[in-house]
Parts: sequence; C-alpha cells; structure tokens
Amino acid sequence: MEIAIFNTAGKETGRNVELNAEIYAVEPNDHAIYLDVKQYLANQRQGTHKAKDRGEIAGSTRKIKRQKGTGGARAGSRKSGTIRGGGRIFGPRPRDYSFKLNKKLKELARKSALTYKAQSDGIMVLEDFSFEAPKTKEFAAIQNNLNISDKKSLIVLPEANKNIYLSSRNLQNVEIVIASELSTYKIMRANKIILVESSVNKVEELFKI
Repeated sequence: MEIAIFNTAGKETGRNVELNAEIYAVEPNDHAIYLDVKQYLANQRQGTHKAKDRGEIAGSTRKIKRQKGTGGARAGSRKSGTIRGGGRIFGPRPRDYSFKLNKKLKELARKSALTYKAQSDGIMVLEDFSFEAPKTKEFAAIQNNLNISDKKSLIVLPEANKNIYLSSRNLQNVEIVIASELSTYKIMRANKIILVESSVNKVEELFKI
C-alpha cells in the first residue's frame, strides 16, 4: 500500500512511500495482541508488595485465655491473624509477574497492531527532520501542522535523537520511540502513528523483510 509523505508544515511533499503488505496488511490476530499487551504490562510491575504474617510481627506469644471452658474459639497468640493488630493471613508476597512469549507470536502481535492502524488511517509518514537544539515551541508547531496536538501520537524515529526527544518531553499526547523499541502496547495506545521516513526501512529490518 502506498501512503503520502508529509513535511513538517503539514503539507504533502508529492512523494509516496510503499508500506510492506507483510507488515501493514496481515490477517490480524486479536489474541496475539492481547498476550503481548498483557506481557508488557506485567513486566512493568515491580512486584515489591509485602505484608507481614504472624511470624514476622512483634508481639507476645503468651496464651491469651485458657484452652477450654470459655465458649469461644481457641486463641494461642496475640499475633493471630484473626485478632486486631495480628499478622495478615495470606497477605501479598514479593513476586515476579513477568512471563515469556514466543518471538513469532510477539512479531505477529506487532504486525496485527500496525495492520489495525493502517486500516483505520492511523499511520502517517513524515519526512526526516531534526533540531539543532531542543525547541519545544517548534515541535509543538509541527504537532499543530499535522493536526495531532489533541491526539495520542507515537512518533517513530530510525535512531535516537536527543534534541527531538527533549523538544517533545514537556508536551502532552506525544511519545517518541525508536523503531527497535516499537511495541504492541504503544502502537495500540496511540491514536496516530507517525513514521519518520527513514524509520520505514528500519521497521522492515526489524521484521527481517
């Protein structure tokens, strides 16, 4: 599929770029997208939650009352989880939430996400640009020119560019990533994917096409 290339003024340059159908026009797999997004979110969790059980809190182990004859349940320690101030029963423990997925499944998930964006006219190609120094005002002007200032947008660069990153850092609704960091979660979260012209080939290299 061919798509027009825009300049930073928001005008068509008169040039087109061919988006590979093996990436942007596959048969979408919703379950692959679900699993990849689930893994991404799970990997972000620290898993440092912790509650003390009865063996970890400070307190007397003196028997509270006699074993029989009170009419109530047995109670052997002030640290029991059934007593206020006692330990937590089956409380959270530190754990690792991350899990692994097959590489081919993750690849299918990203292709499916890009296909959905292409089908909904959610992909735009922008000619290569750069800043000599960080300029938030100039970056905001580009957003306005492309009519994406009020949309969640993901700008994909071929490689890291410090000035572009710093120029966008204080702006809402925009995220800068390099092609190798493109994830299913970030693709699905964005309303508009802005591929910088040089990054089109980088994405194809990423999928070895």
